Amino acid sequence: MPYQVRQAREEQDVRRCWPVFRELRLNIPSEEEYVARWKRQCDEAYQIVYIEVDGEVRAVGGYRLVHSMAWGRILYLDDLGALAEHQGSGLGSAILAHLQAEARRLGCEAVHLDTGYHRQKAHRAYLRNGFVLDSHHLQWKAGPA
Repeated sequence: MPYQVRQAREEQDVRRCWPVFRELRLNIPSEEEYVARWKRQCDEAYQIVYIEVDGEVRAVGGYRLVHSMAWGRILYLDDLGALAEHQGSGLGSAILAHLQAEARRLGCEAVHLDTGYHRQKAHRAYLRNGFVLDSHHLQWKAGPA
């Protein structure tokens, strides 16, 4: 089944995506914090796309264009998720295909993302969609000064 991927341009559309983000980003405590983060990230060209079926947003993708010394112009996929009961139905692959086409259209050299080691199902989906595991992401937490 071909899915239509839509752009969440207005706050009302972004709010409709909250149920998926609530499952994906457990660190965001409320819809209001989610919307506040979206507004801040819009200044960094962050965008959200989504798939709606039967009036329900079932999958989302959040991304931005980045210029990097290491990778050149890339589309960076910050967020990709589907409601738990709809995972495995092709929604994530449809969003990935849409964003891969968007990256080509915008002259990007690649699509990049980070994913947690524990997300084995997601890794298999990314590999099925042409991604390769080619780096490690490291983090240093600043903590109190």
